[in-house]
Amino acid sequence: MLNNLFVRQKLEQFLQEDIGHQDITTDNLSFEKEINAKIIAKEECVICGIDFAKQVFHLIDDSIEFDFCTNDGHLAEKGETILEIKGNGKSILKGERVALNILQRLSGISTNTKKYVKELEGTKAKILDTRKTTPGFRAFEKYAVKVGGGYNHRFALYDMVMLKDNHIALAGGIKKAVEEIRKNVSPMVKIEVEVSDLEQFKEALSLGVDVIMLDNMSIEDMKKAVQLNNGKSALEASGNITLQNIRQVAETGVDFISSGALIHAARWIDLSLKFLD
Repeated sequence: MLNNLFVRQKLEQFLQEDIGHQDITTDNLSFEKEINAKIIAKEECVICGIDFAKQVFHLIDDSIEFDFCTNDGHLAEKGETILEIKGNGKSILKGERVALNILQRLSGISTNTKKYVKELEGTKAKILDTRKTTPGFRAFEKYAVKVGGGYNHRFALYDMVMLKDNHIALAGGIKKAVEEIRKNVSPMVKIEVEVSDLEQFKEALSLGVDVIMLDNMSIEDMKKAVQLNNGKSALEASGNITLQNIRQVAETGVDFISSGALIHAARWIDLSLKFLD
């Protein structure tokens, strides 16, 4: 789960963005009414973001009660109630859109990730996300990947060395780049190197780096890389990974497969909030 203070600050920002100084519609109606409502899944999905949605409502009105809720990771059926809410009608209206946005976005990522995870069953490969995330929403999106059964790659630029093609080009080659990193960075920090062909792979392998990324390599070249590697470095396949080809990539014997599509190609799940009679 994410840090509580971080989550609260983010949710407050989301509410400020949506409500601003007032909800000009709700605040100018005279009704004061306690209501019961429920959020319904309008399609099958892996639920994610329940606690965040509840916090959104409580930030507006801490007297709101939740009579029932599912847990993150729950596989909801079409028409299933995932959250029941009881409280002031105005408060619920003010939090509805932000709560639904979070639930729909995160449940979409978890549902999408679960599809990729299913394709990897029976192989040793693990699916990883990337830094292709929505600015300001990365921590939530990466959390949703975990709820869907996937794994997180590095969170940001600061927590792992990854020498990509442009770094290597500017540094003057793989060997020079790795050597300079090792002079300047703690030996406790992992080093990953991106390669695009077998010659680059052999050079990276000879340097004993922790992870080698096989970027947009053919299935045959990935198989050769796995054989040459013989367990020396962890191997990550990346580039144009789809639900249609991920199984074939996994069967080459790589350890990890990374795909930005877990997050950026995830479709929002259709959820709705309904008032009960």
